[in-house]
Amino acid sequence: MATPERRPPQPAGAGRALALLLVVTGAAGLLASWVITLDKFKLLEDPDFNPACSLNPVVSCGSVMKSDQASAFGFPNPMLGLVAYGIVICVGTSLLAGARFPRWYWLLLCAGCLFGVGFVSWLQFESLYRINALCLWCCLAWVATILLFWYVVAHAVRHRFLPAPAPVRAFLDEFAWVPPALHIGIVGMLVLTRWWDFWTG
Repeated sequence: MATPERRPPQPAGAGRALALLLVVTGAAGLLASWVITLDKFKLLEDPDFNPACSLNPVVSCGSVMKSDQASAFGFPNPMLGLVAYGIVICVGTSLLAGARFPRWYWLLLCAGCLFGVGFVSWLQFESLYRINALCLWCCLAWVATILLFWYVVAHAVRHRFLPAPAPVRAFLDEFAWVPPALHIGIVGMLVLTRWWDFWTG
């Protein structure tokens, strides 16, 4: 007879907090993607258009939108966000309604979140050290994606959809907020140090 530790993971839902987190982060990312998409279309119509979030030489959404990195897959990046964050909202609302998903579904969601956080990490590097400018709406999408990734992974680990030692599961059960806080803090420090003279000048 199988012990509880070796029992195959059963379909799982999520608490209200995680479900709301998915809805909120998905909505934040969707909002950012929508605004950037509209501004991108305006830039295509008028190369001299200056987005409202272009505030100074560093916080310059227009510089980011005009870069090659802004269309990494041959079309504007935020169009991908419109789809991806829309899916996240659908998952969150389904969980709020009491849906329970099997292991493969949670692993697929984790894979999507991993792609998302990997993609925004690349965009962060490009923005800081290649484009040399920040987009505030992009920053909102970065934060939303980081929160989404870590909390979904923590949920998958706690329910044994992802293998992890018992101490790791226990840590994530009590301190799931630590990894995303550290991740966002590191990105914030990179932004601060990259333009330290500008921020303090």
